[in-house]
Amino acid sequence: RLLILLKCFHEIITIGYRVYHSYDLPWFRTLSWYFLLCVNYFFYGETVADYFATFVQREEQLQFLIRYHRFISFTLYLAGFCMFVLSLVKKHYRLQFYMFAWTHVTLLITVTQSHLVIQNLFEGMIWFLVPISSVICNDITAYLFGFFFGRTPLIKLSPKKTWEGFIGGFFSTVVFGFIAAYVLSKYQYFVCPVEYRSDVNSFVTECEPSELFQLQTYSLPPFLKAVLRQERVSLYPFQIHSIALSTFASLIGPFGGFFASGFKRAFKIKDFANTIPGHGGIMDRFDCQYLMATFVHVYITSFIRGPNPSKVLQQLLVLQPEQQLNIYKTLKTHLIEKGILQPALKV
Repeated sequence: RLLILLKCFHEIITIGYRVYHSYDLPWFRTLSWYFLLCVNYFFYGETVADYFATFVQREEQLQFLIRYHRFISFTLYLAGFCMFVLSLVKKHYRLQFYMFAWTHVTLLITVTQSHLVIQNLFEGMIWFLVPISSVICNDITAYLFGFFFGRTPLIKLSPKKTWEGFIGGFFSTVVFGFIAAYVLSKYQYFVCPVEYRSDVNSFVTECEPSELFQLQTYSLPPFLKAVLRQERVSLYPFQIHSIALSTFASLIGPFGGFFASGFKRAFKIKDFANTIPGHGGIMDRFDCQYLMATFVHVYITSFIRGPNPSKVLQQLLVLQPEQQLNIYKTLKTHLIEKGILQPALKV
C-alpha cells in the first residue's frame, strides 16, 4: 500500500512540476515530500491508536506518542507551513501558491483515500476483495461489450467509451459481485475483522461470523418466483450488500476514470507516467479504485458497522483503575435496572 501511495503521489507531483515549470521554486519538492511524511505520520498513528491499543499500553515511549499524536502531527504540519511561507519569493508568489494547493489536493486524493483502504481491510478481507475485483471486472467487461457491440458514444472525455459497454459492464459486474460474495462468505479468513491479539503478538482473522455471513432464507418477489420456479432462496446477507457495491463500481466508479481522463486532457498528457509499459502509470490503474475505496468506507460506517466490543475493551484497559471501577459500577447498575443482573442480597 505504501509503495503504491508513494508512486501515485510522485506521478501527480511530477506532472505539476513539469506543467508549471517549477524548476526554480525554492524548496518545492522538499516541502511536497515533507507534507506527505506529515500526513502519513498522522494516519498511521491513528491506525496504531485504534487497533494496537493493548500493545501500546505495554510500551511507555509509544504511550507518549499516541497520547499526544494529534498535537505532534499538527506541530509537524505547522513547521512545513512556516517553511513554505519563508520560502516565498517575490517573482514566484502565484506559482508557489499554485503548487502549494497542488500538493494538498494530491495528498487528499492519494493519502486520505489509500488510508480508507486500510480501514476497509480491518473490517474483513471481503470488504477489500469484492469491491476491488468488481472494479476490475467492470473495466474488463465494459471493454469487451464495447469492443463487440459498441455503437453509441458515452462521453466526450473518453470517445472510445460506449453506452453498450457501460450497460453490459454494469450487468456483468453485478452478477460477478453476487457470485464472488457467495464464495468468499464461506470462509472465516475473508469475513472476520482483522484484530491484533496481544497474547500471540500478531493479527488474527478468527471469529464467529456475523449475521452478514450466515445463510438466511428469503421469500422471493412474485416476478422472480415465476422465473426461478421456487418461492424461497438461501443467501448470505452480504450478497445483497454486494449488489450495492457492484452497482457503484459499475455506474459511479467509471467516473473516477473519466475524471482522470479530463485531468490528463487539461494538461495535454496521455498518461500519468510510463511506469507500466503500454498501460501508463500506477495512478492510471488506481483512479477508479480510490473512489471505490471511499464509497466502501462510507457504506460500512453508514449501514454496517456497529459498536465494536473489542475496541471498547481496549479503551477501557488503558484507563486508570479508579475510572475502570466507576465504569464497572455504572454498568452494573444499568444491567440491574434492565433486569439482566439480579441485585446483590443484603445480609
